[in-house]
Parts: sequence; structure tokens; C-alpha cells
Amino acid sequence: MSEKVLMKGNEAIGEAAVRAGCRFYFAYPITPQNEIPAYMAKRLPQAGGTFLQAESELAAINMVMGASAAGARAMTSSSSPGISLKQEGISYLSGAQLPAVIVNMMRGGPGLGNIAGAQGDYFQATRGGGNGDYHVVVIAPGTVQEMADCTVKAFEIADKYRVVCMILGDGYLGQMSEPCVLPEEVKDFPAKPWALTGKTKDRANNIALSLRLRGDDTELNRHTKELFANYQNIQDNETMYESFMCDDADIVLTGYGTSARVCKKAVKLLRDQGIKAGLFRPITLWPFPEKEIKKACENAKKVLTVEMSMGQMVQDVKLNCGLKTSDVEFYGEPGGIIPKVDVIIEKVKALLK
Repeated sequence: MSEKVLMKGNEAIGEAAVRAGCRFYFAYPITPQNEIPAYMAKRLPQAGGTFLQAESELAAINMVMGASAAGARAMTSSSSPGISLKQEGISYLSGAQLPAVIVNMMRGGPGLGNIAGAQGDYFQATRGGGNGDYHVVVIAPGTVQEMADCTVKAFEIADKYRVVCMILGDGYLGQMSEPCVLPEEVKDFPAKPWALTGKTKDRANNIALSLRLRGDDTELNRHTKELFANYQNIQDNETMYESFMCDDADIVLTGYGTSARVCKKAVKLLRDQGIKAGLFRPITLWPFPEKEIKKACENAKKVLTVEMSMGQMVQDVKLNCGLKTSDVEFYGEPGGIIPKVDVIIEKVKALLK
């Protein structure tokens, strides 16, 4: 039986990654995710793995690319501006169909911003911050337990579909400590016949590339369409969400990560006051749970989206909840400020008048 321990969110990610079979970790320090490289620097060599502090974020993502191409489970982590520097590598990984896990513990922005937890990187993560047609699977845990569970899930998805999988958290989730049941160690891994491990009489001469100039433009056209057929498969099979008290809700709150934690508290207090509120929490931000949010909101009169930003996920909510856009309201706090429960309650009461 796995043990329950008290861990920071960042440390839970590190331990779960090791147990998920990650043996190569490359990163460059940046707050508020520094506990991940600090933990991995000590823990990964104990598991027979390789920890390397790269000279930059650009170097780190390219080291991940090399380890992944060789068939290893590899990971990097950073925070907002550091993730921006990795975008070219993320696009290359996606084009070459190389699996990787990337952790972004978001901080305030734009620019260097500050080191407080925020949620301003939703667009970058879910819309793709690099060039070209591609998607990154984005998982947004809401507790330390989910930090660990979602890390294992991220490696599974990355290997199964040969995609980049991003764990999108925020500085508050990374720094908070909660009881966590650590996952069992993964011992069975999928075969990777595509990996670059050398040509033999029984093995093809594999090539990992994102530059496709052979023949004419039809090759890239075909390859990109194959990528998107794979993404459709992910949309059909890997969507994750939580629906809390939505069945009879007059108003549904939507949020992810730390914002959803605040929303859940508000829902409970509103229910105590006789107001039928519910919470819909996407766990996969891409693929976004389109059908599921529509079902959760089918009896609602209003939707209130709460984010630690000036409003990004709210666009996906408006597109998919099934209500008129005028019935979807937004409350956000950027720059590292956590939305307030009493403000949410006031806004709900005003919307239902």
C-alpha cells in the first residue's frame, strides 16, 4: 500500500515523476517552481536517473528532446517566462511526435511580473505558444494529491499518443502542503519502436524530425492531418473534469486550479444560504470538456467564471456551456491575487436577482 505523506505540491510532482519512470530531468531555476529541481537533484540520482541543471530554459527543452528521442521518459519544469523560452522546443517536440512532460507553475505576468501564483498562461498553454498547427495536452490539478496523480497520468498520455503533456499549476498549488497518497511505482512501460536506439537487423533506421521538405508540400500537409487525427483521439478519450452540485444549480461557477478551490468554498456557503450553486472544474484544459460543461450547465440560468487572470478560460466557457454569452459573467484577479469568496458570493447574488 502506498504511504500518505505531507508534501508540497512541487515536491509531490517530483516524487510522482520518479515513480512514473522519469529518469531524465533538465531544468533551469525560476520561482515559484524551484522545489521541483531541488527535489529532483536529490531524488533522481537515488533512482538511477540523471538530473542536470541546464544553462538556460532553451537548453533544458532541447535536452528533453534528445532524451525523449532515445525513448526515455523525460521532464522539465519552469514558470511562466521560462515556459515562454521553451516554446520553440515544444513546437519541435510536437512536430517530431516526441513525448515529453512539461510543468508550468504559473506566476504573475506579463514579462517577468512577480513570483506570486497566477493563471495568465492559459492561452499560451491551450492555444500553443509556438509556431504551426499543434496541440499540447494540458492538465490542471487542483490539490497536492492531484499534483501527484496527474503527473503519472501525464507520462501515460505523453507516451500513449506521442505528444507533449503539460501540467499547468500555479505558485500557490506548488507551495502549499497537503496530505498526499503517493502513487505506486510504474514498472510496465509501452514499447517505443520509433525511438532512436540504433539500427539492427531487427530494427529500422528511425529518424526524429520536424523539418519536412522531402517531395513537395503534400508531405507536411499529410503529416499535420495525421497529428490532428491523433488529437481527435485524445479529445474522445482523455477529457477529465469535476462536476460539483451542478444537477439542480441555478448558477454554475467555473474555475480551475486554485480558483476552483475558492469557488467550491463559495458554492458550499451559497448552498447553506439556500442558493442553488454548483461548480464545474475542467481538469484537462486541452482537451476542454466541451460536452461535459454543456451538460453541467443545462439547468443553469447564469454562469460565473472565476480566474486568477483578466479572463482567458472564460472564452472556452462561453463557447461550450450552452448559454447565451450575455449569461456568462467573469470575475478575475490578476498579478498573484487570489479571488475572494465573499466577492464571488456577492456577484452570484447580484446575477440571480
